[in-house]
Amino acid sequence: MHEAVCSPTLSEDRLIRRLLTLVTQLELDHRDFVIFGSGPLLAHGLRHHIRDLDIVARGATWQRVSQRGCPGAGSINGAPMALFWDGLIQFSRGWVSDDWDADDLIDQAEIIQGLPFARLTDVLAYKQTLLRPKDHRDIAVLNHVLHHTGRTHGLILSHAAWPPVSS
Repeated sequence: MHEAVCSPTLSEDRLIRRLLTLVTQLELDHRDFVIFGSGPLLAHGLRHHIRDLDIVARGATWQRVSQRGCPGAGSINGAPMALFWDGLIQFSRGWVSDDWDADDLIDQAEIIQGLPFARLTDVLAYKQTLLRPKDHRDIAVLNHVLHHTGRTHGLILSHAAWPPVSS
């Protein structure tokens, strides 16, 4: 796992605060989960707001959240999920399809303010695969950031460098 500089607004986000509470209450090991979806965009200062947190979990972390959360199913692949706070925090054992190796995603996470986030290159690949209308702006931002900086992790932009997306 890589240690990255954090976004100054990350700890102020309501979903991040709720996740931190959940991590403490359930004693979740940050080595057994990774925040994916748009969460890494928030962590890197590329978004001011996200609607939900998508988390891939394994081992004891998955066991704890699946026992305590509300059962659900992934909207893309129908995989089992554990939902918290009316589905705003969503845990699953895998990511979208079997093409994604959950262990690799978790093991290669960047730690930002004590939480593991997926690498921006993985977020870009995921969004390019789904290519939903809501992903177009994120794809443009990620392409700009990754191609102009040459960095794949540990990136925090000043707000002057690129305007963050707010959903």
